[in-house]
Amino acid sequence: MPLQPLLIEVLADPVDKGPLLYFESRDLLYNPRRKVAYAISGSIPVMLPDEARAVDDAEHDDLMASASDAQETGSGHRRT
Repeated sequence: MPLQPLLIEVLADPVDKGPLLYFESRDLLYNPRRKVAYAISGSIPVMLPDEARAVDDAEHDDLMASASDAQETGSGHRRT
């Protein structure tokens, strides 16, 4: 189930307070600055820093290559 639009508009990384990339098809919120991913369980993002998982360079490259399919949190707009 996708995240609610209002939630997407207000979500930020709990550590650096910056925007995240929301990959609806992967149930994933991603911070490319810190290379960490936050899972989405059902329609609830798990935003605890201790629950974030590190993303290696290969996965980072894959996520960034498909960033045009992601929505940036805090803006309500698709990345281009």
